[in-house]
Amino acid sequence: DDNTPSHGGHRNNPQIEHTIPALLTLFRTRNLPIFHVKHNSRDPSSTLHPSHPGNAICSFALPSPSRPIDEPLYAKSVHSAFIGTSLEADLRARGITRLFVCGFTSNMCVNSTVRMAGNFGFEVFVVEDACATFDRVGPDGVRRRAEDVHAYAMSDLHGEFCTVIKASDVQGLLGNQKH
Repeated sequence: DDNTPSHGGHRNNPQIEHTIPALLTLFRTRNLPIFHVKHNSRDPSSTLHPSHPGNAICSFALPSPSRPIDEPLYAKSVHSAFIGTSLEADLRARGITRLFVCGFTSNMCVNSTVRMAGNFGFEVFVVEDACATFDRVGPDGVRRRAEDVHAYAMSDLHGEFCTVIKASDVQGLLGNQKH
């Protein structure tokens, strides 16, 4: 069951291909900044290595070329978007204290980034239906379904490092906020 262009294997949240574009449209119509992050693995055998097609940003989540200042793209080589990038400094320079996070993968990059953001003092919301992950085999050899891995990742984050929400909650949390 190969339902993703980059990793292959079973993935939860197939609706992410509609949810993320809807969130991007919401932020763009309010002229709010969107910070995109791309993982460039250092491991040449990784599907996320720049030499592999899996390194490409999913077409439904591309930065808008007409908003280069308000939609910067950060390249990272580790799980957290804050390591080896200027993301934290750039957020602080713009006075941004509240983050809405979505993307791949719930239990790795999203998890690491959200934990650090929470520790840095940002108010963080993870849009759980705009995040996804894949089946994982644990150290015990048992295959865990993506739906379970995602649910565990959200459970670990919620209330400790962030508030986990649905995409339908974002507009209300933004209120009348415009940039």
